[in-house]
Amino acid sequence: MADQNKSAKPRGGKLDLATIAGLVIALGGIIGGLLIEGGKIQDILQFTAALIVLGGTFGAVLVSTPLRTVTAGLGRLKSVVLDGAVPMDDLIEEIIGYATKARKNGLVSLEDEALLIKDPFLRKALNLAVDGTDLQEIRKMLELEMDLGEQQAEAEAKVFETAGGYAPTVGIIGAVMGLIQVMKNLANIDEVGHGIAVAFVATVYGVGLANLLLLPAASKIKARAQAETQRKELILESVSGIVEGLNPKLIRAKIEAYVQRLPAKHKKAQDQKSRSSPAGAVTEEA
Repeated sequence: MADQNKSAKPRGGKLDLATIAGLVIALGGIIGGLLIEGGKIQDILQFTAALIVLGGTFGAVLVSTPLRTVTAGLGRLKSVVLDGAVPMDDLIEEIIGYATKARKNGLVSLEDEALLIKDPFLRKALNLAVDGTDLQEIRKMLELEMDLGEQQAEAEAKVFETAGGYAPTVGIIGAVMGLIQVMKNLANIDEVGHGIAVAFVATVYGVGLANLLLLPAASKIKARAQAETQRKELILESVSGIVEGLNPKLIRAKIEAYVQRLPAKHKKAQDQKSRSSPAGAVTEEA
């Protein structure tokens, strides 16, 4: 069982190559197009424009969002570039190991090992089961935890959605401020064209920041949260089967069927099913 506990190691995460590749492709396409058109990278490197867009956007987010939520949202950024999910195969084998031991020796035999489980949700679920908590109460407690986790993730994703809404507008403000400076120097016509070009860099920064980083980050955070909820649903159904004393082979079959259905499942429908089904109804399904 030590190997099973090892499989549930804390999810520090491995690098998400899709996120990195997406950023590289997006930036490469934009900069490549600029160079093909005869532009230079220096044309879009403007510290003042970056300061206006970043400072203005961050300030607007602080005004509209509680500081605690902003801080938590920034902490979520690591989940955009790191995929910390434990492989489903490892999780299934770990759960089946516990189910097999509980089937042979009873739930109490898991008491010591349940305390050492590194996955917090699985540890809590099994400890509640070992303590003899009623199955209905286990479901209520864990479903409440799942709901709160979803709400927290939604609030943290909203931080980046909000920033993505403000950034383009702040970029326009930066462009207008640049044009004001250009208008002061109309007497020097040679500088007017260059000044206008520089002024619009702020708009590029605002639109680019929103559409290449902030809004995609919000979507990735939501996707991670949905995957986490599905993982917890799998754990909840599995522990329910263990509490009811189901054969480990049946628990494995149910888990694998659940995993296969995940891509096609509508999340809201699954949540409603989990809340409306009696404690034994789900685990008695073939």
